Amino acid sequence: MSTLRLALARQSALLLAWLTLCCTLTSPLAAAAPPAVAPPGAAIPPAVPDELPADFSDALDASTREQVLRGRYIARLGDCAACHTSDKSKPMAGGLALETPFGKLYSTNITPDRQTGIGQYSFPQFDRAMREGVTADGHHLYPAMPYPSYAKMTEADMRDLYVYLMQGVKPVRQANQPLEMSFPFNQRWGMALWNMAFLQRSVFQPDPSRSAQWNRGAYIVQGPGHCGACHTPRGVGFQEKTMSEAGSNGSLFLSGETVEHWRALDLRGKWQPEDLARLLRTGSNRHGTVAGNMVDVIQQSTQYLTNEDLLAVGSYLASLPSPSRAAGAATPAMEVAGTVPADLYTSRGGLGYVQFCVSCHRSDGNGVPALFPPLAGNPTVRSDEPSSLIHIMLTGWRTARTHGQPRVWSMPAFAELGDDEIAEIINFVRASWGRRQDTRISAQQVAGLRAQLGADQEKRGGPRFDAPRLADMLKENNAAQLVNGARINIETRRMLPQHVGNGLNCASCHLNAGTVGGGSPYVGVAAAFPSYAARAGRIITLEDRVNGCFQRSMNGKPLPPGSEDMKAMLAYIEWMRRDTQPGQKVPGRGIGKIDRTLKPDPVNGEHIYRAQCAACHGAQGEGLRSQAGQWIYPALWGEQSFNIGAGMARTYTAAAFVKQNMPIALHDRFPLGQGGLSDQEAVDVAEFFTHQPRPDFAPKVKDWPRDKKPADARY
Repeated sequence: MSTLRLALARQSALLLAWLTLCCTLTSPLAAAAPPAVAPPGAAIPPAVPDELPADFSDALDASTREQVLRGRYIARLGDCAACHTSDKSKPMAGGLALETPFGKLYSTNITPDRQTGIGQYSFPQFDRAMREGVTADGHHLYPAMPYPSYAKMTEADMRDLYVYLMQGVKPVRQANQPLEMSFPFNQRWGMALWNMAFLQRSVFQPDPSRSAQWNRGAYIVQGPGHCGACHTPRGVGFQEKTMSEAGSNGSLFLSGETVEHWRALDLRGKWQPEDLARLLRTGSNRHGTVAGNMVDVIQQSTQYLTNEDLLAVGSYLASLPSPSRAAGAATPAMEVAGTVPADLYTSRGGLGYVQFCVSCHRSDGNGVPALFPPLAGNPTVRSDEPSSLIHIMLTGWRTARTHGQPRVWSMPAFAELGDDEIAEIINFVRASWGRRQDTRISAQQVAGLRAQLGADQEKRGGPRFDAPRLADMLKENNAAQLVNGARINIETRRMLPQHVGNGLNCASCHLNAGTVGGGSPYVGVAAAFPSYAARAGRIITLEDRVNGCFQRSMNGKPLPPGSEDMKAMLAYIEWMRRDTQPGQKVPGRGIGKIDRTLKPDPVNGEHIYRAQCAACHGAQGEGLRSQAGQWIYPALWGEQSFNIGAGMARTYTAAAFVKQNMPIALHDRFPLGQGGLSDQEAVDVAEFFTHQPRPDFAPKVKDWPRDKKPADARY
């Protein structure tokens, strides 16, 4: 019998591999501001498709039609399509492959096809499969199909679901694929013993001492929503330790579990009902965004639920006592305003964060409202379990696409960074904004998860470019000067207010402090000076070039020659030279090329701007500021933008930069998800914004004294 128990326990381990398909995960790096609202004039993204079948006949009588619609809603609650659809042209026909350590499983055909689906199932047979995991022919399903939760469903809901699957889903002839698992894990009879040990067959019983709203939320969470499948800890047989908040183990219900290297967080008493409803409707709220497989749950299931049901779920979850609150700790629901850490520029983790994270998450960890999630107060950053943070650094992140928030924002994978670098950054984030100074992750932990996820360190897309690491400045004898130079690049306006006349910093064009290939990086630039500049009509120094940016791009005043600030900037750029020799080409340097034979279409350019640029730079090109008035993303036209003498005021120069670098967070290109427009699109949008009103540049009369000026010059 001991051998049998061991085999059963191993077989039950398959749950962890398959439960991911129906899990409910809260974002690893995500705790975001309220959903974005499209600014006036902004383009509306394409409609979000509804992929749940609604193929019922027009000949249905009114009563049956209503039952089909009720059943379709139950299928929403259970998110049936997530597991049972592999090919979107064959919804509910199964065939979704699931990799496990013991082989491969496939989801089954639940269309009403009589040969390969469930078309010959009677209601009692269907009901038994849903509640006990036993099919019509008597074989056992693996509990990856969460029948322990479905056992709580009412008979009325089960009948409605049955009628929907039989009369609201198109039959698809597609045979179920056999298990591809080795012995003894392919022996389904072991699940009969598992059921005997762990399955609770009782239907949900309302608590008469609670409100109707609370009971409705409890029913959804415990039953069709099967939230505990991922958020409740597992026992020795990989069973959920409890199926509700009641009983001796009730405090463990929804208290968090790690599934497939994601941390499904503690849901108990986390947010107010309205916050939870917004999260499930749009994918984000003032406290959090979703990530991992919860993105699919939001997209396919919860965004379609009624407000009443979403508030009911929120009411139930809010009522569950939180262990963290019981211990007197601050609750994850508290809105925490981040502050700039003291060691932001003096630690390796801080400088790694500055280089790779600040553009979106900001130096104070507060993120960008409606766009990028804050880290301050983030429940996952504060969690004891760091697996989700490591996971998202290695594999990336994207938002859910919903009717309320149809644009998808993404964070690329940072697998190109070394294990030690990722550990340093995560430790810095957890210590700064997660109150986790007492626990540190190691490079070995990162390496272990990297191997399990297959997240190799090879370069992914974009120009071949090896970005210098700002953290390495700390090794240099003049580290303080170099760090000051880097800081001036990133915080130019704040540090040199007398020399900057608009909302730009050096890093507005020299992305990530000049370390992004194709984003005007500083690598090797020092080797190109002194050199002849056609616009000046003479040989210029690197100091001249820097001051040109202050006067044109930042519409300000030049730094005094030989000043400490200028010395710091020059030292930083010189450090970026590395071993580059004069005349040597550096892959990824500059901003790339654009086809100058293309004719710009400013009307199409305005459309592209509204769709791709307005979220960060404003519907009227005014840029984006924090509530405190600090600049986040610069204005692209108007008095706070670069003046007419800047290179970015010229169509084809701007188009080359845009093609390589804008928009950000569009896909998985390292390190900003940047670029993605075609040459024509880049030329069109550049023509549109460069020709908007902007400050004049009085010394323009001195430009190109010897050479022919560019065809796209504005004067």
